Order: sequence, then C-alpha cells, then structure tokens
Amino acid sequence: MHDHHQEELNDLMKVRRSKLARLQELGINPFTYAFARDISAQEVVERFAELEEKSVSLAGRVMTLRSMGKAAFAHIADASGKIQIYVRRDQVGDQAYEVFDLTDIGDLVGVTGTVHKTRTGEITIFAQSFELLTKSLRPMPVVKERIEDGQTVTYDAFADTELRYRQRYVDLMVNREVRQTFITRSRIVSAMRRYLDGRGYLEVETPVLQPLYGGAAARPFITHHNALDMTLYLRIADELYLKRLIVGGFEGVYEISKDFRNEGIDRSHNPEFTMMELYVAYQDYHFMMGLVEEMVSTITTEVCGGNRVIYQGQELDFTPPWPRIRLYDALQKYAQVDLYGKSRDELYAAAKALHCEVEPFMESGKILDEIVKEKVEPHLIQPTFLCDYPVELSPLAKRHRDDPRLVERFESFVAGREISNAFSELNDPIDQRGRFEEQMKAKAAGDEEAQVLDEDFLRALEHGMPPTAGLGMGIDRLTMLLTDAPSIRDVILFPTMRPEL
Repeated sequence: MHDHHQEELNDLMKVRRSKLARLQELGINPFTYAFARDISAQEVVERFAELEEKSVSLAGRVMTLRSMGKAAFAHIADASGKIQIYVRRDQVGDQAYEVFDLTDIGDLVGVTGTVHKTRTGEITIFAQSFELLTKSLRPMPVVKERIEDGQTVTYDAFADTELRYRQRYVDLMVNREVRQTFITRSRIVSAMRRYLDGRGYLEVETPVLQPLYGGAAARPFITHHNALDMTLYLRIADELYLKRLIVGGFEGVYEISKDFRNEGIDRSHNPEFTMMELYVAYQDYHFMMGLVEEMVSTITTEVCGGNRVIYQGQELDFTPPWPRIRLYDALQKYAQVDLYGKSRDELYAAAKALHCEVEPFMESGKILDEIVKEKVEPHLIQPTFLCDYPVELSPLAKRHRDDPRLVERFESFVAGREISNAFSELNDPIDQRGRFEEQMKAKAAGDEEAQVLDEDFLRALEHGMPPTAGLGMGIDRLTMLLTDAPSIRDVILFPTMRPEL
C-alpha cells in the first residue's frame, strides 16, 4: 500500500513541479513577498448586507477547485474560515487566468473582487484580479464529503492520529476543530495569568538548566555544558527555585514553565509538558484548595461559558466547593482496605491481594501510591481534592499538624486524572535534610525517581522561609478537560514522537 501511495505522490509532485516551471516561464514568481488584504473570510460572511457589490481583498489556501473552461469556482480558507471565489477569464485577463489554470488545491492565493450571492445563495467573491502567492509542491490530503441517506458523511479524512501529531501543519490545515483546541489552550493560559496577576502574584522565570534537579519524583534528562565542563539537568520542576524566592522576600510568585521528565509516553504523559507553579507566603494547603477551585472555575467560566463541561461523554461540574476526601478514607471507601499505619510488608501483601503491580524493591510510600493509582483515582470523576498523604510520599511537604505520619498535601483529580498537587510547604531545614537523606537511601536501593540532596536549597531554608502554600498545576491536563481531548498529545502542538521509520 505504502509504495503505491509513494508512487502516486511522486507523480502528483512531478505534475506540480512542471506547473511551477511553466509559471517561471511566464515570468511569474510563485513565492511572492506580501499581499495587501483588507478583510477576513468570516467578516465577509458576517457583514454581507453592507458589503454586497463592494470590492474586497482576501488571501487564503485553495481548498476546492471546479473549472468550467473559461470560468471556475474555488473555495479559499484563511484563519477565520472559508469563502467561495468565482474567477472568469474575461474578468481577470488572459495571463491571470492562465496562472489560475496552473493553480492546485493547497496553493495560497490572493484575490480582489466584489461580494455577491450566487443563484444557489452562496456568498462569493467575483474576482477582478487574482494572484498566486505560494505554490504548494505537495498534494494536500483532501477531506471529501458526500451525502448518504440525507447525512453528510466525511471520508478520506486526514485521521491517522500518528500522522496528525507528526505533521501537525497538515492536521491544522485540514482539521478546523484542531485549530480551535489550540486557540482554547492559549485562552486557558491567558485566563490563568489574569487570575494570578489580579491577586498580586508575580510571574518569574527560573532556570531550565539546573546543576541539580529536584522538586518532583522523576528521572531527568541529562545534558553537558562545554565551557564549564559540567553536567546539567533539564528541570523536572521549578519548586526549589521558587521557594528560594520566597526566602528572599517575595510573597507570591508563579511560573508557567516547560518541565522535562525522562519517562514513558501515554495518554496523560509527554516527556515535556507545561506546569504552572505558585508559592504564597503565610498561607497553608487549606488556602490553596480554595484558590484551586476558584481559579479553575473562573477559567472554565471564561473559556467554556460556564462551570459544566462534557468530557468524553461525562458531564463535569467545576462549581466550588469541590469535595475533599482524605487518602486513607478513600482507600477504605473504594478498595475496602484500612492501610493506615501498616508496615511495609503488610502494604506489600495488601497490594498483591488487590492485584496491583508492585516490585519487591518498593518502599511503603511507593506501594501505597500504586494502590491509590489503581484503586482510588479511577473513581475520582467529578473535581475532588484527595488530602493528607503519608510522609514517605511527600519529601517536600510539611508534616500534618494533627498527625506526624502524614503531610499537609492534596492532589486535585478530575475524570480520574491528577491535575494539580499542593502542600503546606516544608520550611524546617532539619526535617528537610532528614527527608532528603531518606530519599538518597531509596535512590541507592534502586528508586530511579527519588530526589537528590540539594545543599544550597537547605542553606536557603536555614535563612528562614515563612510558612508557605505551594501548588503545581498541569496546563496540558487542564486543557484536555476543557477541550474534550482524550490524549495529552491532542493538546500539545508538537508532541514527542518515536523516530520515523
């Protein structure tokens, strides 16, 4: 199949190259410099009443073409939408018409003409002049539609997901709704910035290249700086730098950052992803729960027009307040097990009995995390805060004021996926050093995701960090929810792909 397709493509590409040569013989530059347009396709449609019989100039990509010898109809699309154009030889002149004859679907053209409705009632630009702006040398996948049993059926769609992610430029060209997803993504980020700026928090930038990585449980990407002859890591989080700023006297800082984690790819993980992290001095995780539900509800209302959205056929309601459930209570509720205070071996046995995938080297925190992932998270469909995690799972969070075995931490879950993680931040440097040392032991025992000890960060804490609430929120996952996207790759313009064969 592939070879046949390749041959077909080569033939079509040869035809386009010969048209290119013919244009050059005519003295036409098939790659022009600019075109003065004064309106978008959508505006013409919206303002038809006042524009009828007036002259307009538009540019766009040719999407359909129907020639009738001395005249032809075409649809051109710009960023706003599609519009029909009508080109007649006796109107545009012989040379321009010959150029039009050498035009293919996928070419970019500029047209100036008057606005009319055809007999069938379609708004159309009757061309007075026509210009080829860019010759397309590759055929565009043509999405065809036909009417079957009174229904419009699309076939030959550019639907191969692998190809769509790999050649996003083609995906955006032919699948309008994909463009809409990325416009929505951009609006989500702007709405979040507006919300945080409005509360007086300062947006800052911290290093992507770090001499030590930290702030999350993940394997890093490693790189090398030649002039300093030193190893550097791409950040897995920006937490430890933002906390240094809180030590320095900023009282509310946030960063919207690309983070990099050297891990597998699945529906909710891409090796590079976007995170918003926020740290607010003199506050705790209770404050942060209120901020998360209010911020997400504000964004949802602004971007989706309300607090209810449909995600994969399920209605989600973001109206605050969101329910809060303690981690051990959730295990009791969904897995019918009481795991509070259990030893590592008891947890391991419980995980085995529940058919959870655990490894012999795992420590108790890791084992518990696996059980929660498999037995609790899939049930958390409506926005929910899962609170009060065991201390082993959270080396940067403050011990719970009522129970030293737990930390003041919550994760928010929607549609069975974590979208944010937050703590009352650990600001006791002695406790923090002890937690780092525990992590180093876990690393030595084979946990590749354990944290590394950061002496400079401990030195910063020894200067005194006020009580602080911290939050990390996944922008990609939030975008998935608000654009009904089943995979994280649907909301990342250029997701990480394995090499082409």
